[in-house]
Amino acid sequence: MKAEWLKKKKEIQSATFERLIEHLNKRNDVQNIDLMNLAGFCRNCLSKWLHEESENSGIKISKEEAEEQVYKMPKVEWKEKYQK
Repeated sequence: MKAEWLKKKKEIQSATFERLIEHLNKRNDVQNIDLMNLAGFCRNCLSKWLHEESENSGIKISKEEAEEQVYKMPKVEWKEKYQK
């Protein structure tokens, strides 16, 4: 089983990340500050990590593009709709 996990690790991790993003987008009522206080990370952290990892991989995406991947819309729009 371990060999199978290693072969599919990146694919499974990617699907898990997408699921986390989907979950956070269903929970727009949860503010970033609440996530940060409870979990030590928030949507902004995820977009920053996504941006950094894209840079590390040589496939550069802008900070704004990374935010849009996490927020599923421009961050400015998300803030207007959901930030309290």
